[in-house]
Amino acid sequence: MNRKTLVLPAVVGLLAPVLVACGDANGGSGGGDAIVVGTTDQFTATADAPAPLDPAYAYDTGAWNVLRQTLQTLMRTPRGGGEPAPEAAKSCTFTDNASESYRCTLRDGLTFADGSPVTAEDVKFSIERVLNIDADNGTAGLLSNIDTIETKGENEVIFHLSTPDATFPYKLSTPAAGIVSKKHYAADKLREGFQVDGSGPYTMRAETRDDNVVSFVFTKNDKYKGDLKVNNDKVELRSFADSGAMGQALEAGDIDLMTRTMAPGQIKDLKENPKEGIELTEVPGLEIRYLGFNTEAAPVKDKAVRQAIASVVDRGEIAAKVYGSTAEPLYSLIPSSIASHTNSFYNKYGEPSGEKAEQILTEAGVDTPVKLTLNYTTDKYGAGTEKEFEALRDQLNASKLFDVSIKGAEWSAFRQAQKRGDYAVYGLGWFPDFPDPDNYTAPFLAKDNFLNSPYANDKVRELIPQSRREADRAAASSAFTEIQEIVATDVPVLPLWQGKQYVAARGNVRGVEWVLNASSDLQLWELSRGGV
Repeated sequence: MNRKTLVLPAVVGLLAPVLVACGDANGGSGGGDAIVVGTTDQFTATADAPAPLDPAYAYDTGAWNVLRQTLQTLMRTPRGGGEPAPEAAKSCTFTDNASESYRCTLRDGLTFADGSPVTAEDVKFSIERVLNIDADNGTAGLLSNIDTIETKGENEVIFHLSTPDATFPYKLSTPAAGIVSKKHYAADKLREGFQVDGSGPYTMRAETRDDNVVSFVFTKNDKYKGDLKVNNDKVELRSFADSGAMGQALEAGDIDLMTRTMAPGQIKDLKENPKEGIELTEVPGLEIRYLGFNTEAAPVKDKAVRQAIASVVDRGEIAAKVYGSTAEPLYSLIPSSIASHTNSFYNKYGEPSGEKAEQILTEAGVDTPVKLTLNYTTDKYGAGTEKEFEALRDQLNASKLFDVSIKGAEWSAFRQAQKRGDYAVYGLGWFPDFPDPDNYTAPFLAKDNFLNSPYANDKVRELIPQSRREADRAAASSAFTEIQEIVATDVPVLPLWQGKQYVAARGNVRGVEWVLNASSDLQLWELSRGGV
């Protein structure tokens, strides 16, 4: 999601917030018995991105975590992971052996929060809208292999796919496939601002200051009819400028729980010096961090330069010195906890070696030192990002093969510049849309990819649709093994580390172990209050 330039961080108490109503008129405004959850995710409307919470545009974990509370999808990821389960649908299934036709039947009596019925036509409208708008954030790419959508009666919708895709049920569980109403969403235009209207477990109100959200207040939607059990009546998601302010609010009792993104130092401190009344919980995580390359940019256009960087970078040092126990080295785009993972980069380059990098550059006739700027975002992934890029810079410069500087920018400016191709090298993170190796490869390597990368490998683009033919995902391993080997050779991206997730909460909050799943999906409906 793009964020605004020249915007002050949201700091609670500077100005009286403005309430923006979303959903029905019964939404709360915070306080009372609301469970208050802290986040460092920032939510901003800008001239470049005026519709950050429109499901046709949103492609950011923070925005998706708001949409998951307010919109329904046909399918959902179960609380502990696994195969998608019906949500707005009462049943969904492939109707052919080729995984090209997918039929869903809606639950009876579904309504939007305003009381109007949810029909198969609403599903068709919602998904066709994402494809027709085709926003530059890459959201439509998730659903791009839909050929046509057919409805039968009020409750049946059939998706005809242009290519076989066994991962399609996962894609229908993402907010990109969120169901919206024609009353509130135009077919050909994004909905600006922070309003969200749906049929999900909560209605929502956004407390805003200027073009920034201070907090979202989620109130249980009494009209919700889906597969989720909602364990509370109200939750407030409060945005903090940084993890330090969020931690202070937890210690002071101003919030009940803090999630993403806690700083490595905070986690270490809570482990070693437990605070009375506060519990730290580790939950499974699938986040990865990586360097991306504009393979048409002069400094890194030669594959040998990218290979030399891959030879020099010491992932273990970065993970240990910057992130401690919260990260571990990653040698593939596909994390080690996902099926089909191979250590492709380690297999090709071995331990960090300046000598090997020098040999690669010499054989390619590349003059050294290679001058590079590594670009990173200052306000997206937490306090460790700057230290990480300082470590990368120092490692590359120590080899004498590179002359590296680093440059940080706020996410709003950073993401726009990255998509335009302004950066030769840049750092990004990835929280999966769904836990399948396809979602760690296609978004980076397919045509019209999330990175807007010029890199194109014909064999990779043949293997991606080939892998989707396999309903048994283990049978797709050979295709993903080959993709990982090609990526290690061409280095359009350089995986660095994969992370763990932690939640810190006051002792009277229940459901903490389920509030984040492995994909960092926020599941606020799991929270409740109980005895200490």
